[in-house]
Amino acid sequence: MVAIITGDIINSRGYEPTEWMPKLKSCLAQWGDTPTTWEIYRGDEIQIRISVSKALFAAIQLKALIKTVKGLDIRMGIGIGEESFVGAGVSESNGTAYQRSGITLEALKEKKVHLMLTTADEAYNRTMNLLLKLASDFMDDWSPVSAEIVYLSLRNPNVSQLNLAEQLNINQSAVSQRTKRARLDLVQEVLAYYESTIKKIQE
Repeated sequence: MVAIITGDIINSRGYEPTEWMPKLKSCLAQWGDTPTTWEIYRGDEIQIRISVSKALFAAIQLKALIKTVKGLDIRMGIGIGEESFVGAGVSESNGTAYQRSGITLEALKEKKVHLMLTTADEAYNRTMNLLLKLASDFMDDWSPVSAEIVYLSLRNPNVSQLNLAEQLNINQSAVSQRTKRARLDLVQEVLAYYESTIKKIQE
């Protein structure tokens, strides 16, 4: 079983690719090489093949990264299922995980939400997508500084607030305030819930 994330960047046409593309490639590279693990195509669309347990973590990290650029956001459909054909690149491969990911991305535009996932278990999808919808209520409103603190915290989970303060050249209390404003504690709770429950779907 595998997870496929298919996404498109919202409002990208109003920005020079140099403002976000190098950051995006650097983020994607932590999960593997292109085109076998990830691809960027049509200028602002992405597809990533990732382990099921890490799928939501990767999606939220990507959202935080893109939202560090004011005015940008990303729409992502996560499909969890089988991989029946492996092509030269992610975009040439196929299976239920790929199909679910593409269908979910299309559904997002109608539902006017930015993040959903689909597994074979309808009851699980309903519960998880309700949680994601509630979390999106604040994630969609992240300012660039809130998004940055979430991205750095997820990218370096063992880093202390003091280290983050030094990295960002701000004081520790400012890091604490930004973390609270970004609702990082809730993000981590949603991720922990996903990681513990998705195991049952894979059994």
